[in-house]
Amino acid sequence: MKGKRCMSVILALLLIVSLTACGKNEIAREEKVEEDEDKLQIGMTFDSFVIERWQRDRDVFVAAAKELGAEVNVQNANGEVDEQIAQIEYFIDRKVDVIVIISIDGEKLFSTVAKAKKAGIKVIAYDRPIKYADSDLYISFDNEAVGRMMGEVLCSKLPADSKIIMISGPMADSNVPMVNAGFENVVKRNKNEIIDITYAEGWRAEEAYNYINDHVTTVSEADAIMCGNDNLAGQAIKALSERRLAGKVLVVGQDAELEACQRIVEGTQLMTVYKPVEKLAREAAEYAVKLAKGEDIGVEETYTEGAYEIPCVTLEPIKVTAGNMDEVVINSGFHLREDVYMNVTE
Repeated sequence: MKGKRCMSVILALLLIVSLTACGKNEIAREEKVEEDEDKLQIGMTFDSFVIERWQRDRDVFVAAAKELGAEVNVQNANGEVDEQIAQIEYFIDRKVDVIVIISIDGEKLFSTVAKAKKAGIKVIAYDRPIKYADSDLYISFDNEAVGRMMGEVLCSKLPADSKIIMISGPMADSNVPMVNAGFENVVKRNKNEIIDITYAEGWRAEEAYNYINDHVTTVSEADAIMCGNDNLAGQAIKALSERRLAGKVLVVGQDAELEACQRIVEGTQLMTVYKPVEKLAREAAEYAVKLAKGEDIGVEETYTEGAYEIPCVTLEPIKVTAGNMDEVVINSGFHLREDVYMNVTE
């Protein structure tokens, strides 16, 4: 009986200890939730991750925001405008402090952005402007300069009256008209001719490959092809190589993707444009945290978007050719030398 009584006492004590521990764990969980809720909350919605650079932007932005005490909820719209609108509305419902938008279609988001603004949420248009929207900040690269650089390098290798095809990104991307304008101005100034232009919807790279195959006569007349980004350039060069034209028809792109850099040192792509996305993403994170705290972001430059004057930060891109590949891309740590030159015999 004494043994049973002792066992009962021990079990009771164990139960009390267990309940106490559970209670402490429950309190700890509640405190953690409260701590998380106290953190600055940033919602970030991407067009998609089809373009290689967006993964870099995401990783740097999230890491920088975390260092500054903010949490970032990243969403991927997979190229669907309705999905991106739903993601922005989700962030509004979550009452985040700031929403960062890499827009799919700059003309279809303004009413949703207005809804966010009405809810007291700050909005950053990242890399691409949002048409007719009263964004709190637009941060990007000088997109006309991107097109201008592509045109300058290309035209420096072409005699006057050369014929050029443009395989552009989608006009829904608000940066595309700016890049194209910069490029076309240089082409016109150098008295070269754009004989055709096509737009790759959703930045689908296969559309460049299909264009080359479906427009053999036009391509046979062309001396060069301007591609809206390196993904498109890669597929264009693939189609050209199947016709033994790779390296003969000059091709330019932008974004300094690894495969593009490899093609440049191999001689099948003439140039690309390097955009220091780590700097862009880090600065955007810093501005986002300042906006979340209600601090002055100290941006004096603006651009006009409809009835609004939007604070604007533009970073300078850098043209990349085989001649400055090491200086710009490798010395900056953007790509490793052994990766860029892996197919080149020294």
